[in-house]
Amino acid sequence: MKVVIVDDEPLARDRLRELLAAQPGVEVVAEAGDGHAALHACAEHDPDLVLLDIAMPGIDGLETARHLAAFEPRPAVVFCTAFDAHALSAFDAQAIDYLVKPVRAERLAAALERVRTFAAGRDQVAATTRPGQRRTHLCARLRGSLRLIPIEDVRYLQAEEKYVVVHHVRGEDLIEESLKSLEEEFGERFVRIHRNCLVARHEILELKRTADGHVQALLRHGGQPLEVSRRCVASLRETVKHL
Repeated sequence: MKVVIVDDEPLARDRLRELLAAQPGVEVVAEAGDGHAALHACAEHDPDLVLLDIAMPGIDGLETARHLAAFEPRPAVVFCTAFDAHALSAFDAQAIDYLVKPVRAERLAAALERVRTFAAGRDQVAATTRPGQRRTHLCARLRGSLRLIPIEDVRYLQAEEKYVVVHHVRGEDLIEESLKSLEEEFGERFVRIHRNCLVARHEILELKRTADGHVQALLRHGGQPLEVSRRCVASLRETVKHL
């Protein structure tokens, strides 16, 4: 079992490493001190298990877990935290187990058994994000590495075969998520203008009708106008009125 340890406290990482050393068939392949570094480590090593702290600077453990749920293969997540108040949120984020610090050897061993059971049936588990758990970043995987794209930097999202192209302030990236799931998660921020396109509401400058009768959306930050489907025109006009 390949394990990544994630905690912003070096002493907590040391303790987990010592406990894992006593467990047969377990290998610690990486350590990280924050969520961003954890996602990079997981993209590089494809671990079976991530032992994950919750309260960390930057991207916290709960958001890190939601990003990991989209990884393929999806690693098991076991939270290790000093606070038991996060338990419900942890299981909402699809954690396999929840350990309260200081972690005891017998509880860690029980968690590892749960992870082995999870791994045996991993292909049958669907990754979902519950309503209200919106991420602050999108995660694009790039040949063994990844790029985290802040949601506020995204201008529009466009479906292209099995990928979605994220158009953001620094360029374009592909993510392996459906446009429908992104609309459900970020519907307050993005509006659908076409079956294959969501646009950040603040990016829409105006709607323009072309000579052949089609409607296009003009964006604040330039670029080519985007086609608006007929079924979206009426609702989009109402959206533009209130911007």
